[in-house]
Amino acid sequence: MTDFLTNNLSSSPLSPLSVIFAAALAFILSVSVGLTYIKTFRGLSYSRNFVQALMLVSIITATIMHAIGDSVATGIGTLGALSIIRFRTNFKDPRDIIFMFAALSSGIACGIGAYLMAFVGIIFFDIAAFVLYFSQVSKASYFDGILRFNIATSELDIQKMGEILKKHCKVFALITLKEIAVGERLEYAYHIKMKPKTTSEELVKELKEEIPAMQNVALLLQETTVEL
Repeated sequence: MTDFLTNNLSSSPLSPLSVIFAAALAFILSVSVGLTYIKTFRGLSYSRNFVQALMLVSIITATIMHAIGDSVATGIGTLGALSIIRFRTNFKDPRDIIFMFAALSSGIACGIGAYLMAFVGIIFFDIAAFVLYFSQVSKASYFDGILRFNIATSELDIQKMGEILKKHCKVFALITLKEIAVGERLEYAYHIKMKPKTTSEELVKELKEEIPAMQNVALLLQETTVEL
């Protein structure tokens, strides 16, 4: 099998078989990058379009590299043509850039015929991403989300509020406290980590029921997925 690929793909880089093989392998590898991104994602917003871009960009890259081949003139012409396109997508997370580079590299490697390098490199990248995801390094200061609310100064019950948070949260830490409404109300913001057997809905419901004076209760969870 290895001899077949070497003889048929390396010797004629523009043959239909080599083009199809390069595009297919690039797509398979970029799909693995996309799936790894989904499984190891941690953040406030998740974009399905970005994941689809990860899975598709390698095909384009492999096609371009195959078309350029060893021709310097073609490479310069292709670079000039691509410079007309302006990509204005802003990456909100440096990690997204790394995954996009991984998908691009799989396409580049397949486009120049370095199939073994593409396969080994992407598999190693996926494994490393999972190792970091499950390692203690990535969990050092991890919270589930942010809880915000405000309450009248005259009706503040710190003890009751603390009891409810302890009931539903494994860890909670006050990050901001400020006066609003000319000092008549206090606005709180907590970093929280939920207990395994409780839900965010139960926490918000109990806060509203047990402390009626509490207003504008908002819980922003990091694991919440939002289609952009």
